[in-house]
Amino acid sequence: MSKPSQIDQVTAQVERLLLRYEELRRTSALLAAQVAALTQERDSLKSRLGAARARVDALLERLPPVADIPAQKDTQ
Repeated sequence: MSKPSQIDQVTAQVERLLLRYEELRRTSALLAAQVAALTQERDSLKSRLGAARARVDALLERLPPVADIPAQKDTQ
């Protein structure tokens, strides 16, 4: 069997590089989609956290001041 020519070697290497490039493009697109989904999820969670925080603050405002709470005696 004869040794592949330099042109054949370069051609094979270019083909491998093109395959790798396409693989990296697909991977990049998948990662970009994941980033978009995670960004949306993060924004949703931040919104839910803000709403929960507002509800807790509203409940805290409804509590009587500490001075108005009668002291409880230890019953043991």
